[in-house]
Amino acid sequence: MSEHADATMTDEVPEYDTPDGNAPAGDTAPRQRHPFEDLPLEEDGMPSGQDLMNGLRAVVDPEIGYNIVDLGLVYEVTKPARGQAHVLMTLTSMGCPLTEVIHQQCSVILGAMPGVDNVEVEFTFTPPWSTDMIADYVREELRAMGMNV
Repeated sequence: MSEHADATMTDEVPEYDTPDGNAPAGDTAPRQRHPFEDLPLEEDGMPSGQDLMNGLRAVVDPEIGYNIVDLGLVYEVTKPARGQAHVLMTLTSMGCPLTEVIHQQCSVILGAMPGVDNVEVEFTFTPPWSTDMIADYVREELRAMGMNV
């Protein structure tokens, strides 16, 4: 670790990618936009269930390299109450060592959406996952890589 590392490490993310985290002199660049800034909200003040599901496409299964929605791992996303998102999903196998990683990624992505204050991720194995649940384009790409799906 360099001698300067301690002086610059903080828990906060700087607003600008500059050595001191401040705007460059004379900076007139537009502010950095939040990725979900323009997401339409429904009457409950939250994105639609479909928008929540689409957000989960950012969660990639680390072993397979494709998003959990197109792998068929997400069964449903609901909004049981104002500010709450509930994800019902499965894994490719029981005892998956990456369960916590996937859980955390789901929580971070959905929790970053406007109006979402609490995310619950529920894992189920009923019905059990099968390769039939994989989106066609993913199946074709996996087959092209030599996988039997």
